[in-house]
Amino acid sequence: MKKTLLSLLMLAGIGYAASAQTSKPVTFGVKAGVAFPSMSISAGGTTIGFDSKTSFYVGGTAEFALSDIISIQPGLSFIGKGTKLGGETFDFEESDLTNESATLNLNYLELPVNVLANFKVNNAGKVFIGAGPYFAYALSGNVKYGSEKEKIEFDSNDGIKRGEFGLNFLAGFQFNNKLNIHAGYGLGLSSVIDEPSEVDVKFKNKVFSVGLGYSL
Repeated sequence: MKKTLLSLLMLAGIGYAASAQTSKPVTFGVKAGVAFPSMSISAGGTTIGFDSKTSFYVGGTAEFALSDIISIQPGLSFIGKGTKLGGETFDFEESDLTNESATLNLNYLELPVNVLANFKVNNAGKVFIGAGPYFAYALSGNVKYGSEKEKIEFDSNDGIKRGEFGLNFLAGFQFNNKLNIHAGYGLGLSSVIDEPSEVDVKFKNKVFSVGLGYSL
């Protein structure tokens, strides 16, 4: 996890250095929107997807222009992830299913570093598309069973890890008034649970999001 975080910071540093050398502006921004996180579990070559839930994200970005088209955009966001278990809950310790409905809520501080391609659209603004890695650190979490709520203790007997990483994809349109609309998809590559030694089980985050942003 430390190597992943250092790699992301290095990418952001490269963007800053390249932007300074090319005399291109550095643009800061804020963003917020609605997130629809879900999770998938894979074991023995079989993958099962759980239902999505509704959450939100809010954060900021810094965009370093490398050219008129290419830029590097690191950011920092607070985002809610998790999943609805659709009438079945997953027991992380026993690897078993029960019939109780539950919602898993995980709140992360997420650091993405995206490479963007920007295309001007006449005098209206620009279209941007991009992708890059992200690292997320869980700040809090809980499991809700009906009216009951149980706090998650990370890196303990609950079996859920604080750190996770993956790939981030985004696209949007920025108007000339600096307002932008955007959509994104985060694909978790690391498992959020400690995998039992006797079976290869991976539980990964997936997040679709839509929102608004503004360049300062």
